Amino acid sequence: MSTVAAGRGGKPAKVKITREDLLGTERRWRRFGEPTPAGGSLNDDGTPDYGLFGPGSVAWEVLLHPATIVFLNAAQSVVQVKGYNPVNAGLRDRDPMSRKAREGTLTMMDVFDRLSRNSGMHAPMWLGDSKTAKLMAKHLHNIHKKVVGDVIDVARPELGGYDASEPRDAMWAALTEMHPMLRVYEAFAFRDGKLPHRLSPEQRDQFIAETGAYLRLVGAPEEDIPETMAELGALYEKYADLFEPSKTVYNMPDTGEDWFKLVMKTVVKNFHISHLRAAIPYALQTSLIELPVMGTLPAKMRKSMGLSPRMDKAAVLAAKLFLPVAWLMQQGPYERYMLRRMWGPDSIRLLESARRLHEQTLAERAMGRLFAGPAEQVTSAA
Repeated sequence: MSTVAAGRGGKPAKVKITREDLLGTERRWRRFGEPTPAGGSLNDDGTPDYGLFGPGSVAWEVLLHPATIVFLNAAQSVVQVKGYNPVNAGLRDRDPMSRKAREGTLTMMDVFDRLSRNSGMHAPMWLGDSKTAKLMAKHLHNIHKKVVGDVIDVARPELGGYDASEPRDAMWAALTEMHPMLRVYEAFAFRDGKLPHRLSPEQRDQFIAETGAYLRLVGAPEEDIPETMAELGALYEKYADLFEPSKTVYNMPDTGEDWFKLVMKTVVKNFHISHLRAAIPYALQTSLIELPVMGTLPAKMRKSMGLSPRMDKAAVLAAKLFLPVAWLMQQGPYERYMLRRMWGPDSIRLLESARRLHEQTLAERAMGRLFAGPAEQVTSAA
C-alpha cells in the first residue's frame, strides 16, 4: 500500500508508491464480475459466443499482436489528446487528473493509474463474450454521462460543446482507438518473417468493417459508421473542424490556465523518488515513443496535431529509425512487463484465451485450404 513520507520544514507530506501500488490487483480494472472470455459462453443456438470480433477476424489479427499491445496506449493517447478536440476538452474539464491538479493533490500514481486503466478496461469489450462487452460498455457509458461541457475551445465558440456519452463523441472515442491500433500494427509489427508492412486493401477494409460492431456497441450514429478505409477518410473530412490544431483547447474555460501544464506542474510538486516506479513505465508508453508513433499516423492526422513541416518529417523518419527498438519492445519479456502494469490480470487472461482461439482458427483454415479441391479453394478464397 502507499505510505506517506514525513514532510520537512512545514512542507506537506508526500505519498510513496510501492511496487504493490504499481502492479495493483484486478480491482483497478474490474468493474463487475470476472469477465468471460470470447468463446467462454454459448449463444441461444448453442454456438460459441465470440463477442464483437472473434477468432479469425482481422481485428483480432491486429489487436492480438505484441506490437499492438505495446504501442496502443501511445497511439491512442496521442490521437485523442492532440487530435480530436472534444476528447481533450473532456479530459480538461471532467477527468479526475484535471480535478486533482486543480486541488494540488495529483501525483504520478494518479497519472499512471489513469493510463493503465485505459487499456485494461477496454480489453473486455474487445476480447470478451457479448455479455462481458455489453457490461463494460454500459459502465463506461454511465461514466461518460458526466463528461459534458458547453465549450470545446474557448477561442472557437462555434464548435459548441461536447458530450462523451452521445453518439458523435462516443463514435470518435472508439475510432481513435481502433484506427491508431491499425496504424501502429502496420508500422511496427514484425510478422510472417517480414519487416512491418501494410495489410492488403481488402484486409484494411475488412478491419474497418469489423470495427463497426464496436462502434454500434458504444452507440455511434448508424449513418456515420464506415465500412471501408475510403468511408473512414470521408468521415474524417466530415468532422474536420473537430480535428483542427489548437493550443487554446487546453485552456480551462473558467481560469484560462493550460490544464496539461497544470497537471505536469502538480505532479512535479508532489514528486517523491518512489514515483519513478510509475513514471518509468508511463514514459515508456507515452513521451519516450511519442514522436515515432506520430510518424505512423496519416499525414492529415499529424497536421491536426499542429506539427510543423520540419517536425512532421522528423516524425516520419523517427518511425523508420525506431524499428530496431520496436522489435525489442514487442518481444516476450517486455510485452509481459507492460501487460502486467498497463492491462492487468483480467486482460492477460482474456488475451491468452483469444490468442489460442485465433491461432487454432487460422490453423484450421489453412488445413481446409490445403485439403480443398481447386473449386473449393476458389470458394474459400472468396
